[in-house]
Amino acid sequence: MTKIFEVPLYPYQRHKDQDATTPVRRKVVIIGAGPVGMAAAIDLAQRDIPVVILDDNDRVSFGSRAICFSKRTLEILDRLGCGDANVEKGVTWNKGRVFFDTRDIYQFDLLPEDGHKRPAFINLQQYFFEQFLFERIQELAAAGKEIEIRGRNRVEAIGAHPDHVRLEVETPEGSYELHAEWLIACDGANSPTRRMLGLDFVGRVFEDNFLIADVIMKADFPTERWFWFDPPFNRGQSALLHKQPDDVWRIDLQLGWDIDREAEKRPENVIPRLKAMLGEDVEFDLEWVSIYTFQCRRMERFRHGRVLFAGDAAHQVSPFGARGANSGLQDTDNLCWKLALVITGDAPETLLESYDWERVYGADENIMNSTRSTDFITPKSEISRVFRDAVLDLTENHDFARPLVNSGRLSVPCTYDDGPLNGPDCDALPARTRPGSVACDAPANGGWLLDQLGAGFTLLSLGVESPESVSAGPVSATRLALDAGENDTLAARYLGGQKAALYLIRPDQHVAARWKSFDETAVQSALALASGQS
Repeated sequence: MTKIFEVPLYPYQRHKDQDATTPVRRKVVIIGAGPVGMAAAIDLAQRDIPVVILDDNDRVSFGSRAICFSKRTLEILDRLGCGDANVEKGVTWNKGRVFFDTRDIYQFDLLPEDGHKRPAFINLQQYFFEQFLFERIQELAAAGKEIEIRGRNRVEAIGAHPDHVRLEVETPEGSYELHAEWLIACDGANSPTRRMLGLDFVGRVFEDNFLIADVIMKADFPTERWFWFDPPFNRGQSALLHKQPDDVWRIDLQLGWDIDREAEKRPENVIPRLKAMLGEDVEFDLEWVSIYTFQCRRMERFRHGRVLFAGDAAHQVSPFGARGANSGLQDTDNLCWKLALVITGDAPETLLESYDWERVYGADENIMNSTRSTDFITPKSEISRVFRDAVLDLTENHDFARPLVNSGRLSVPCTYDDGPLNGPDCDALPARTRPGSVACDAPANGGWLLDQLGAGFTLLSLGVESPESVSAGPVSATRLALDAGENDTLAARYLGGQKAALYLIRPDQHVAARWKSFDETAVQSALALASGQS
């Protein structure tokens, strides 16, 4: 059976830009047609910003790669118009188990409360994820949006200028020059863009090796995340099991430091390891095998003039916690509305400095959590291992030890506390919806709150009299009035015992400011701040 990753989705086609007598200037060029690059293109196109993606490949990624997509990513995909496709294909899960040796010591639920449209996570092979993004791009193009992917267009040289970026692009028919008013680099961990601009990462490199195997098999394991410390089938190391669609199971096995990477990928070495884990009688086929090490590093800055970095091109973390692709989607969610305002002239270029501040902040939070997970999973000294094992022993019977267990703190959205766009706060309102946080979903108007946010700035009015819109210069916030008195879930998440509240919510669904009553001057001031005008 032909797999989706074996089929060119955006094969090379000669473009009129290649025949232009002078280089064509494009509004936004994105390098990289992975999840982050395609998500950025969709976001910009939906805001009527013309965008071109250049990619040296012509198809989706091979192998499952990223598989765990978080609730926040699904909420972003809903706004991009492809959330349903991913959730319908994906395997939904909220729960997980932690094992130590042969003992089941700890169970957890990542979304124990009701009142959310999306689950904590879905598992979905990255090639399906990319396919659905590509199909959304096709839908937008068919609807008249200026969005395109140029396959087998490899960027070979970059020249940064004050008002544009010059690109030299290599194709099967030779090279051509293209100019971009803005360039977004989404070209992965080994980013050629970063290298061509002479930029690098800072951070920490880990030397442990892990085997990834995508296994096709019929199995009756529950749809949960299973993580083992020191299992009998991989003694002294760790293991991870996830279910994916189409009877594909993702298995991660820690192998240690000093290994022959090429030898470990051979079927004659992989299959005995998997049989030791799954049982000699279990029938399975290998779909994809890889060996990885990982880094917890980032660029010092994500904005360099008119070049903006996002996803793995800007930061890398270990896979424990599913923070790679999920944080990349949060990058685009943060960047694209700001870039759109700058391009349309409704905000100054300085607004893009808040992208750098907020997403560097988010990267540092991810790196901190990822590093802590890695240190717990792979102790670097004997005393660290003794401590880790003692925590695991205590966890089986003592609740106090469970917060110390770290098999990968799973991805949650970053809260930009003290962020440069945050306005006034009312401490009497719930902490979970404070300025800088992502608006929490809840039932609203017969649907879901987050589905009604994100087109632009929103003034969420809960029992507060306010006008239909408030403007600060060229930027406006449109009122969404809801009756929280008849909705206990909405009231708990946004009122917290207060009778009324007013929230200013950004286009990326982050809370910018909140009050208990309406004051036009205060709202205008907060809107000006959140849109980079003050």
